[in-house]
Amino acid sequence: MTNDDSRSRIARRMFPDGEDPDPRFTLANERTFLSWIRTALAFIGGGIAVEAFTSTVFSDTLRASLAIVLMAIGFVLAAGAAVRWFRIETAMRRKRPLPLPLIIPIVSLASALGAGLLVLVFSGFL
Repeated sequence: MTNDDSRSRIARRMFPDGEDPDPRFTLANERTFLSWIRTALAFIGGGIAVEAFTSTVFSDTLRASLAIVLMAIGFVLAAGAAVRWFRIETAMRRKRPLPLPLIIPIVSLASALGAGLLVLVFSGFL
């Protein structure tokens, strides 16, 4: 257990036990977090773009629904990125196996559903 007073109060509160991992691993975890945040922002930006620029392509209801779904996926990804970062940092500090990345099936499913919806829309079924 680390009783290092040089850590900030927030660090001591968030991670009260365990040892500081190698900084390279912590920085890699942060880079992965930022990658997920960029993906979340892309989904949110896509939702805004759908709402703003596709009024001639989609009906109002479909356009609003698609924009809301894309932005909701972005929100879930951002929240999942934060949870994933925390879980991995905690596991590294406690020298435990890393948890499974539950966020990956979410992205895969959302992407597959989005692609399927676009196929249906552009083939004329919706």
